[in-house]
Amino acid sequence: MEKLKEVGRPIKRVDAADKVTGRAKFTDDLCPKPCLEAKILHSTIGNGRVISIDASEALKVPGVVAVFTCFDVPDIVYPVGGHPWYADRDASHRDIADRKLLDDRVRIYGDNIGVVVAEDTVACDRALKLIKVEYEEWPVVYDPKESLALGAAEGGAEHPVQDRKPDNLVAHTLAVTSDDKLAALGYSSVEDAINDPAYHHVSLHMESREQSQVHIETCTSYCYMENNKIVCVSSTQIPHVVRRVIGQALGIPWGDVRVIKPYIGGGFGTKQDVHYEPLNAWVCKMVGGRCVRMEISREELFWDTSGRQPKSFDVEASWDDDMNLHARKICAYSNTGGYGHHGHALVLNSVNSFRWLYHTQEKAVRCEAYTAYTNGPHTGAMRAYGVPEGNWAAECLMGDIAYDMGWDGVEFRLKNVYTDQFVDEFTPGGVIAAHTCAIPECVEKGKAYIEWDKKKREYANETGPIRHGVGVSFFVYKTAVAPFALETATAAVTLNQDGTIQLQMGATEIGQGADTVFSQMAAEAIGVRTEDVHIVSFQDTDVTPYDTGAYASRQTYVSGTAVKKAGETLRKKILDYARFVYPNAQGELTLEDGVVLDALGHKVVDLATLGLDSYYNMDHACQLHAHETINVHTNAIAGGCTFADVTVDMPLGKVTVNKIINVQDSGRLINPKLVEQQIHGGMAQGIGYGLFEELQVDPKTGRVLNPTLLDYKIPTTMDLPDLAADFVEKPDPTGPYGNKAVGETPAISPAAAIRDAILDATGCKFYVEPMTPQRLFEGFKEAGLI
Repeated sequence: MEKLKEVGRPIKRVDAADKVTGRAKFTDDLCPKPCLEAKILHSTIGNGRVISIDASEALKVPGVVAVFTCFDVPDIVYPVGGHPWYADRDASHRDIADRKLLDDRVRIYGDNIGVVVAEDTVACDRALKLIKVEYEEWPVVYDPKESLALGAAEGGAEHPVQDRKPDNLVAHTLAVTSDDKLAALGYSSVEDAINDPAYHHVSLHMESREQSQVHIETCTSYCYMENNKIVCVSSTQIPHVVRRVIGQALGIPWGDVRVIKPYIGGGFGTKQDVHYEPLNAWVCKMVGGRCVRMEISREELFWDTSGRQPKSFDVEASWDDDMNLHARKICAYSNTGGYGHHGHALVLNSVNSFRWLYHTQEKAVRCEAYTAYTNGPHTGAMRAYGVPEGNWAAECLMGDIAYDMGWDGVEFRLKNVYTDQFVDEFTPGGVIAAHTCAIPECVEKGKAYIEWDKKKREYANETGPIRHGVGVSFFVYKTAVAPFALETATAAVTLNQDGTIQLQMGATEIGQGADTVFSQMAAEAIGVRTEDVHIVSFQDTDVTPYDTGAYASRQTYVSGTAVKKAGETLRKKILDYARFVYPNAQGELTLEDGVVLDALGHKVVDLATLGLDSYYNMDHACQLHAHETINVHTNAIAGGCTFADVTVDMPLGKVTVNKIINVQDSGRLINPKLVEQQIHGGMAQGIGYGLFEELQVDPKTGRVLNPTLLDYKIPTTMDLPDLAADFVEKPDPTGPYGNKAVGETPAISPAAAIRDAILDATGCKFYVEPMTPQRLFEGFKEAGLI
């Protein structure tokens, strides 16, 4: 692997000092106070319609400025999913437009039907309690299959969740091995291949429940008007998307909106949706442009922002005696709740990753997916975007087969896992492909750390109520969203007077370290030290280059390509200017460590001198600058594995993770220290998803039952072991510096690895995640182990 100077350095984060000292300014830190406060009036039913709202008593509360209801807002529906917009010719790619600022049609419990604006939050709270609402209430449907069954009635559902979709179906997709290939194998269908009596066969049902992101900073924004333009300062992953959606929701030109994104206290996908910013902007306009702050509570964050979609999977498979998968089938149902948000894309990722991970030996496959509207909480993007759920289904299957056949789970997986020859047959143009694959090397490291062979022997014959086991899970993940969606990014770099570099990105730092790796990539491309690159962490849509935002593990891959291109352009401009100023320099000029060298390696000029000259040269003054936009039409497959060692206390229904390691195949690492931090954070979320985290919804009312940090359980430091991280570097030819996905991948496989370890320890198979103490206890009791 070629040695690079700045790329690959484990340097300290560029924002570290500001964040640990408290100097970093987040949205609420910047809000001018006192200002007007706005709070939402939420519905107290889960399905129906608002007949009337009486706010007369609320308006009498001292300090209340206005009360706006669902009958006051513009009759405009708009999309809120955090994806790019498309020209009319590609309108089918646009996110679903099914939201209004406030709506008299109640689709979920806690839906937004009004807003109080007051001089302080106390007045808001008092006013909200005095508002009287009359409803027409309808039955709630929470199960997606039940919802689709209602929609399948003649004429559609009596009360469809979305009037424009009487069948309650967001989308349905099917990818199946072609008839020609099946005929060549002697089968008429994938089902025939699965049921071939010459092969072993299994049929399973799995479920994954809704998980919330639980980021530290809740969703917050404040809006004010300046020069007839609405300015919205928001904690968002997608400032350019927020600008567009505010314009759409208010029916105003997008240029009349300015969005500013300061430092952000976590997002993990919630803030890849547009939540309350359009309503806040409209309220601001209605009160004459005064500054209005809208910060939602932790409880609202649970029920009225978008967590991970709950899903169910019906899986079948056949295999031979030589560890070869023969055929597989998956049918998935996903619950998007009352609104589309990210819609069908999430479950598509689930079934696609199910197929990609183990598709080397199998001859036939069928992947089907449905996404349904229900009266459950609306759901959307969360770290790894549907893939942990698909991984759960794939790895429950692989774990069961290996256990029942008496095979080593690692060997069975390695026999079937994707290789560097994998190209997805169902993706147009073969864009989804594994140009490199380091899974075997990752597995070797994971096995050694967990002491796989030794622990397998030690734990083999344990009895009693407390047992031990080791487990494994592989994973796969694509980098970015091409060819399914637009991938574009822009970067701007400027040579300052003192020879340092100014870097400005539309891509957003949301805590993951993006600003640091962008600085390193720019430094590498230009030929300077990372310490001499100054990056603007705040995004301001009036001046910031366009980027779709932080999601899909795309930024280092896509936005990084823009950084590299801009850096190379600026490097050329610097060298051209140096040639102009020093025409007698020998041979071809190069730029290394901030110094221009001639062909013999002799110093011509340093950037500090050249930068000053470029700004103030009497004959040829110019600001050396590069502004580059790219479209990325490639993608790359990343992968890896998790190994876990657990102790299972069966009477308590308690699982203790003793050791766990996640080993990543993410191409070349731009900053190994940041990758390690990403792996630690993702593993913690994956452990939470496997054992604790579940947003519980009452299916009769659609009400969230545990919308507090007292009742919604996330792992604490007391629940986590030392989190081990490792990686294998094989540069990918499509990445700007050989890099591919790493931001979301660590969250994918811990849950399934823990499940595999529980199976190894107890012989009990669990198919619903999270594997809470209650579910574990019931499973052990049913198996006669307690």
